[in-house]
Amino acid sequence: MIGWLLQGDPAIRRQVMRDLTDGPAAAVVATRSEVATVGWGARLLALQEEDGQWGGGFYSPKWISTTYTLLQLRHFGLDPAGEAAHVARDRLIGGGVTWRDGSGFFEYLGETCVTAMNLALACYFEATSLKTTRVVEWLLDQQLEDGGWNCETDRGSVRSSFHTTISVLEGLLESERSGHAPELTVASADARLRAHEYLLERQMFRSLSSGEIVNQSWTRFSFPPRWWYDVLRGLDYFQDAAAPWDDRLEEALGLLEKKRTGDGRWNLQNHHSGREHFQMEQPGKPSRWNTLRALRVLRWAG
Repeated sequence: MIGWLLQGDPAIRRQVMRDLTDGPAAAVVATRSEVATVGWGARLLALQEEDGQWGGGFYSPKWISTTYTLLQLRHFGLDPAGEAAHVARDRLIGGGVTWRDGSGFFEYLGETCVTAMNLALACYFEATSLKTTRVVEWLLDQQLEDGGWNCETDRGSVRSSFHTTISVLEGLLESERSGHAPELTVASADARLRAHEYLLERQMFRSLSSGEIVNQSWTRFSFPPRWWYDVLRGLDYFQDAAAPWDDRLEEALGLLEKKRTGDGRWNLQNHHSGREHFQMEQPGKPSRWNTLRALRVLRWAG
């Protein structure tokens, strides 16, 4: 299985070496450098337009816009300290294109899920500013009583959304890791723990009130996840955050193990329709991305 994974794109190989084989640090670094020059990462970087955008827009069209392209590069593990990442980031900042409120790309503050995605990107690509600190403060203030977040709180929603909650969790974790806004680190970590409870109380995919599966599509694993939640994305976040094991994850872990095919792999089960720069894997076929993520979740779970 490891051999099959290591035959994949550099973005896959580097994470396999780091997360599954404990490869030598020098080899992991060398493979990471290839993400910018070989394969999928290089193809995405080459599609950046003169004004710094991808796909002709900041958030739309899905999934070729700037937001979703940068999210994909972050999934690939493009070295944010490398020259290619700096060039792409600076071209976007210097392109003069802004959101409707006049703010630069990495300073968006508006719809909760988009704000969270942008926070993750700003912190990952080393583009933080004083306004980014205000974004963290705003997200912390938006947390609902049940522990999660919802994009529709401005329209009166008081119940959290799995989709929004996972994006905020990933954004806050990226902010904490980057060292951005250290004065907010404790509050951010506390907010994430409350959100962990939100997911755990619901077994990662069930309604708290009825016990029913909220959305059957969450039991089918996609990559890239885009803005959608699914069980594998949730579990991969928990392992990425090095969260302590909790027995309320058992059902989700059992679902993950059930999805394993006879040859020990996981298929690409769900595909979010929309425009793509190019197709990485075929729906219904063995997926290196899902197999990599599933195996590292199982390793974390012991």
